[in-house]
Amino acid sequence: MDPTVTPGEPAPKRSLAARWALWLLPALLLILAALRPLALPDEGRYADVGRWMWVSGDWLTPRLDGVPFFHKPPLLYWLEAMSMQVFGATPWAARSVVALHACLMWGLMWHCVRHFANAVTARRAAWMLGSSLAFLVGGQYVNHDMMVATWMGVAIWCFARALLHPEGVHAAWARAGFVACALGVLSKGLIGLLLPGFVLTLWVVWTWQWRKVWALPWVSGVLLFVAVALPWFVLAAQAHPDMLAYMFGTHQFGRYTATTFNNAHPWWFYGVAVVVLLFPWVFFAGADGWQRLQAYARDKLHPQAKLLSTPSGQALSPGALTQGPWISLCWIWVLAILVFFSIPNSKLIGYALPVIPPLAVLAAVWWQQHWARRAWGRRVFAVLVALALAVALGANFVAARYTHKRSSADVAAALGCLIASTDVVAVLDDYPYDLPFYAQLQHPVEVLQDWDTLRRTAGDNWRRELFEGANFDAQAARVLQPLSRLETLQQQEGAWVLAPNGSAHLNLQSHAGFDLVLGGQVWSLYRSTAGASSAATKSPQAAEHKGLGRCQDQRQEQR
Repeated sequence: MDPTVTPGEPAPKRSLAARWALWLLPALLLILAALRPLALPDEGRYADVGRWMWVSGDWLTPRLDGVPFFHKPPLLYWLEAMSMQVFGATPWAARSVVALHACLMWGLMWHCVRHFANAVTARRAAWMLGSSLAFLVGGQYVNHDMMVATWMGVAIWCFARALLHPEGVHAAWARAGFVACALGVLSKGLIGLLLPGFVLTLWVVWTWQWRKVWALPWVSGVLLFVAVALPWFVLAAQAHPDMLAYMFGTHQFGRYTATTFNNAHPWWFYGVAVVVLLFPWVFFAGADGWQRLQAYARDKLHPQAKLLSTPSGQALSPGALTQGPWISLCWIWVLAILVFFSIPNSKLIGYALPVIPPLAVLAAVWWQQHWARRAWGRRVFAVLVALALAVALGANFVAARYTHKRSSADVAAALGCLIASTDVVAVLDDYPYDLPFYAQLQHPVEVLQDWDTLRRTAGDNWRRELFEGANFDAQAARVLQPLSRLETLQQQEGAWVLAPNGSAHLNLQSHAGFDLVLGGQVWSLYRSTAGASSAATKSPQAAEHKGLGRCQDQRQEQR
């Protein structure tokens, strides 16, 4: 499994086998992306925003349940909608967008390390990143984190290739970096530009490359950035005034500085996050960092010592693998981004994804320096790859079981089979993010709540997502209905209501106008008795077993 050179084996055969083996990692990622239900709330939310864009044909305004959803820019939703046009509205179609970004992150890292170091180190880093939880789990999780991490990484690698080009600044790589920054902004906002710029500025200062910076193709690069990033923001702001203040003020600057948002964690959170995401390889990157700190301290205390000596006293040549501006770039990349994201109160594990590629590179560099030529190195590496893959596969299995127990897919399948195009669907007490996606609903779901009270008291939750989005579109805001709407639906033909099992607001005793159609794992599906056929009214279970069973069989055959 180890792709490094093995003594006694013909080089062409080794190289070919190693390259083919590496392709198993992205293939495994794409397979795993088809095996889990949509995780809640993120995957249900973001997958259905993309599905709704496809269904509605409105490519300008991202919408959650028909309500404008301006928490993030639209690149994820655009790509999801295009994927669903080709593959249909399936979880895999939504996840393939994220998975292909993860493959881009992985492939460009391999290409650049091969350029800066050598093919063996590049393959080593590719195995480390590709076998990790960051790649095999984070690389198929439907949200914006992997996308922005990918484009940030693309931007940093491109500008590094441009500035370290031996014949002067490489304009094409630099222009690619500007485009990557634009796509990062379209993925998740300002961090797609600010963080690559922050990392590269620190690196330029550290390596003293100011003259090269002035030689970058600024005019053409900025024009490319503006052409890619700016049009959607201008058009969306024209259609929805105050959208920019909401997206950038509330959901970017506000989340960074405020203490009222969810997911509060201590400052050391991302130290644990990178251990989880890059286990076990992160420890070798840590060893590389410790070695460099020791060398730095020794050089300060003993300036006469060789600058390129290792802690073990082994001398390195000036062109050694462990030196060079690209290595300093990797460490600045890791430290700058981790410090940046450790400052706010709200922290998410996905925010650590941008630092995983440079950590994998540093781990590979340390391994090549210390263990690659050991007699047991190849066997240990194979065991560690197998361990990392087992952890990732186990995490997928656990995540699938956990998600399945909280999914509304069972009642969504029933609803999708029995609903008519003119029927009304309402939800009560909670919001099933994955239900519109699994039921393939063509119209928004009515959400019954005490909205007047919630506008004053709701915290950072799905209720606030909906009523803040409704402020941008009065017509779409009609999906937010008061609890009194339940009495009207009770008398309305073709009305469906979903409520969590054991809902305090809806049960057969207090609402005799509804029949229980299906009690699922988490949600119960009710239908109003007004206008229902006598057979369905008297025996909803019989209708379920006959009509519902046939419908579900047909849907399965279509898939």
